[in-house]
Amino acid sequence: MLRSLFAGISGLRVNQTMLDVTGNNIANANTVGFKSSGTVFQNTLSQMLTGASGASATQGGTNPVQIGLGVQLAVVTSNLGQGSAQLTGRTTDLMLQGDGMFVTQNGNEQLYTRAGAFTFDSAGTLVTPSGARVQGYALDATGAPTGGLTDISIDPASFTPALGAGVEITSFSFSNDGKLRVNLSDGTRRDVAQLAVADFTNPNGLERVGDSSFRESANSGTAQIDVPGTGRRGTVTAGALEMSNVDLAAEFTNLILAQRGFQASSRVITTSDQVLEDLVNIKR
Repeated sequence: MLRSLFAGISGLRVNQTMLDVTGNNIANANTVGFKSSGTVFQNTLSQMLTGASGASATQGGTNPVQIGLGVQLAVVTSNLGQGSAQLTGRTTDLMLQGDGMFVTQNGNEQLYTRAGAFTFDSAGTLVTPSGARVQGYALDATGAPTGGLTDISIDPASFTPALGAGVEITSFSFSNDGKLRVNLSDGTRRDVAQLAVADFTNPNGLERVGDSSFRESANSGTAQIDVPGTGRRGTVTAGALEMSNVDLAAEFTNLILAQRGFQASSRVITTSDQVLEDLVNIKR
């Protein structure tokens, strides 16, 4: 069979993948915290027809003669750049300004997300729209952490020390350093919890798991978890959400590129088929 036939088939495959990735980006143009993806192609093995030869006293050197065997997908990259901010005014809508990801607990699995559309459930626990529990640190009366990662809760029963008799929460807010501050009916205020933010050596190595969340992979490195504003970790903006970082102008351009690449590969297959047909018809 002609090499060009299989090279054309490989071109169809990778350009179809590019269409798939671009279509997914466009579909999530308005998804909170979504990070776009891109495709990178690379050539496959080349068949060696004639090897290179070095120069001698009587004859010059020759270059190798090779024929490429098509294209393949090298990687689907993630664009983790900052998305635009959308002000919502909701106290539990949180946005990270800078690097890092919120830490959530989904069942027995720890996940990471930039989508800060949180809310408090009936038990007073800060959760994502899918029910994953947002993680952070419980604070004592002096604002110091009392232990390791735990659920962010506004339930007075979880406060250490407990509120006095008859004292109730009148309002709450999140500060730039991720602290959950409650105003009490006795006129005092208190920081009761602080959000955790994870950073990674190679965030592009994270694995997508749906719900705008990621998990660690073998190439992302271990999550380095601390409070907002430390190291490379960003600060928290309350009352705002980070929107998708999809660039529609670039995505529509990618659609054109993928379509033309697909058409060109189809033309290679058609031409190769015509050549094969001519070969079959030689005997006629």
